[in-house]
Amino acid sequence: MPLTKLRILTDRMTGAERRFSLRTLVALSSLPLFGVVAAFGLAPDTSTLDVAPNTIAEAIVLPTLTSASDAATFQRESVMQSGDTLSSALSRLKIDDLEIQRLLATNAVRQLASGIRAGKRIQATTTQDGQLLTIQFERGDAPALIVRRQGEVYVAAEGNDLIESRVVMRSGRILSSLYGATDSAGIPDKIADQMADILSTSLDFRDDLRRGDTFSVIYTVNYRNGEPVATGKLLATEFINGGKSHRAVLFRDPFGREDYYTPEGESLKKGFLRSPLEFSRVTSSFSNSRKHPIYGFHRAHTGVDFGAPTGTRVKATGDATVKFAGRRGGYGNLVILQHSNGYETYYAHLSAFASGIRSGRAVGQGQVVAYVGSTGASSGPHLHYEVRIAGRPQNPMTIKLPGSAPLDVAQRARFMQQTANWSEKLALLRGTNLAALD
Repeated sequence: MPLTKLRILTDRMTGAERRFSLRTLVALSSLPLFGVVAAFGLAPDTSTLDVAPNTIAEAIVLPTLTSASDAATFQRESVMQSGDTLSSALSRLKIDDLEIQRLLATNAVRQLASGIRAGKRIQATTTQDGQLLTIQFERGDAPALIVRRQGEVYVAAEGNDLIESRVVMRSGRILSSLYGATDSAGIPDKIADQMADILSTSLDFRDDLRRGDTFSVIYTVNYRNGEPVATGKLLATEFINGGKSHRAVLFRDPFGREDYYTPEGESLKKGFLRSPLEFSRVTSSFSNSRKHPIYGFHRAHTGVDFGAPTGTRVKATGDATVKFAGRRGGYGNLVILQHSNGYETYYAHLSAFASGIRSGRAVGQGQVVAYVGSTGASSGPHLHYEVRIAGRPQNPMTIKLPGSAPLDVAQRARFMQQTANWSEKLALLRGTNLAALD
């Protein structure tokens, strides 16, 4: 082909043909490079068949292992349940029966057994076969009791827990019930019970409560190592019922006796309780002439009959001395209490007497003296209750009962100094915003 025609054909090559030629050139020029890399990685000319492997041995020192039966210990925990004995709680911890007997024979544990309450924790460390090493008993208002095994005996000591009492102040509003309101305010039932009991002399918590009534309480809580372990006592309270304020503050006299008073120093304790039973119904009233259910003829009924199941607790209605405790005719088992100012109270048809109730024994208001029964001339379980003044029967439901003696002049200055702080705090709590409790 002539040179001129070849040059013309070259100039007419399209842009696509030029780009193709360029890519082809780059691809072909890259082949030697990748070929070198592949040859280096595979090393086809290198022979490994004549390489002898070397074995290296090195001694390793292993730690000495302790027999599991010698070293294993077990941490167990149980919580005292209602109706538990200390022995039954210890059995749940998988402690050997012989170890339980030895433990309960320890003086400190024997003394603890009668006072440990439901909800308290018991933590034990034992061997694999149930042999006790240490055990810790939680107590409400004291450091934990720790018992350690030393040879064949147990040694008890108090733990180094930090016990402190803190003051708590709370307020609430009644929406439906007292306990519904105290629960909403985070107030323990124990404090709610104390408030209702203390103010019951001036306020009936069953019938007088109204929606919108407000209350405040100041009380203590016991802490162990920063954790709450027990509710303490009520220091002061105010209940505003229908716009009327009812307040109480705790006062301790120089002899350590504690009681509740109004901020003005008036005692809130009644001289007598109206009823010796917590929950009951009147089945027969005081009467000058009533047909006797056993004898069938009419005669005076010199007291009030309260219907209640056998075994219901009977409480002293006032501070007194036991004048008589025994069997007497139609009264059956009878307790007679001698009060001040010539008052006597009779508790009849009892099933049993409380421990320690005997002639000459002093008893306090609210103390259990006996149990409801049906002894003597009785047609069923109930309590016959009488109040006598100078030997003459009076109607227990209508008689004006004496109140407690007020503080004497010597005590008033001490009272005002001791309780002023609580009265001021009650005044502050009264203005607390309670909307959050609705």
